[in-house]
Amino acid sequence: MIDKKQIIDIVDAHLADSDHFLVSLTVSHQNNIKVFIDGDQGVTVADCIALSRHIESCLDRDTEDFTLDVSSVGVGQPLVMTRQYNNNVGRRLVVKAADDKQFKGKLIEVTNDGIWLELDKEKKKKKQKKDSEPQAESKVFVHYDDILEAKVQVSFK
Repeated sequence: MIDKKQIIDIVDAHLADSDHFLVSLTVSHQNNIKVFIDGDQGVTVADCIALSRHIESCLDRDTEDFTLDVSSVGVGQPLVMTRQYNNNVGRRLVVKAADDKQFKGKLIEVTNDGIWLELDKEKKKKKQKKDSEPQAESKVFVHYDDILEAKVQVSFK
């Protein structure tokens, strides 16, 4: 089986001088390698191809066969790194907290300890206009340790 640490080292070395970073990496028992990256300025298909080719050049298929998927983090996948939160300041998030609370609001600040959200005001169905934006009601700080899942809320407006 291919060593996960070896792949992480290969990826980290390739991404070291770029604005890209490793978000997650898995290696199954069948040597199916899945690499997810993100970047401060986004990730292009060319970025994924370059990393894939680099990983393949560092491994020997004659010694151990493998499959390799290199991809950017997709819409709807949870944020897992502080760097990802920084890239999404100003966007709306849905945050599930450890105490079974859920927060929806605009990410307004990222600190070393957690995030600040400007919460959406609850809307009343009868008075709500179709194209109206939710109104901010208050702010809340959520510590990273209390975040079970945070996702960017996609808007199709």
